[in-house]
Amino acid sequence: MKKKFKPSVMLNPVPVVLVTSKNKKGEENVFTVAWIGTVCTKPPMLSISIRPERLSYEYIEESMEFTVNLPSKNLVKELDYCGVRSGRKEDKIKKMGFHLRKGEAVSSSYIDECPIALECKVTQIIPLGTHHLFLAEVLSCFVEDSLIDKENKIHFEQANLITYSHGEYFPSMKKSIGNFGFSVRRKKRKNTCILHKKGIK
Repeated sequence: MKKKFKPSVMLNPVPVVLVTSKNKKGEENVFTVAWIGTVCTKPPMLSISIRPERLSYEYIEESMEFTVNLPSKNLVKELDYCGVRSGRKEDKIKKMGFHLRKGEAVSSSYIDECPIALECKVTQIIPLGTHHLFLAEVLSCFVEDSLIDKENKIHFEQANLITYSHGEYFPSMKKSIGNFGFSVRRKKRKNTCILHKKGIK
C-alpha cells in the first residue's frame, strides 16, 4: 500500500553544496543549494535553482558566473548556517571562517575548506515560478590531492560528502553496492586446470 500526497518534488536524497559568487563591486557571498543537478556531458553542464529574492541571485545574474563547492561532513554546521542566514545582513564567508582562493576560469572564488570545487559560467536563466533555473557550463574543476590515487582516479567516497533528504543532512556512503554496467557485465571465467587421473574422467 502507498499513501497519496499532494504534488511535491520528492527526489531524495540530493547533493547539497555551497555556492560562491561575486558581484561587479568585488563583493562575495556564499549560500547553500540542494536543488542542483547534472544536465549535460558535452559540454559539461549543471543547473541550480535560486529564488529571485536571494542575494546570490543578484550576484550571479550580474556576473553570470558562480562556483559550486562540495563540502565534507565536518562542515555540516557551516553548510546549514549558510542556508538559513542572509548575506544581506552579515558576511557569511567571514562569519564561517572560510578561506577563499581566487578562481581561475571565473571571477568568483572557491572555498579552500571544501575538497571539490566546480567553476561555472551561466548560459541561460529560465524563470519557472518560485525559483529560476540557472543553466551553467562547468569550465574547470579543483579536487583535493588526497582524493586522487596513483592512477589519477578520484575517490569521491573518501571526501565525506553530504546529502540532503527532506530537511535533514546525511553522510554519503563509503562503500558502493555496484558500479555502472555491473548488471549486464559478463563474469570473467576462472581458469581451471582439469587433472586427468586414472579412473577419473
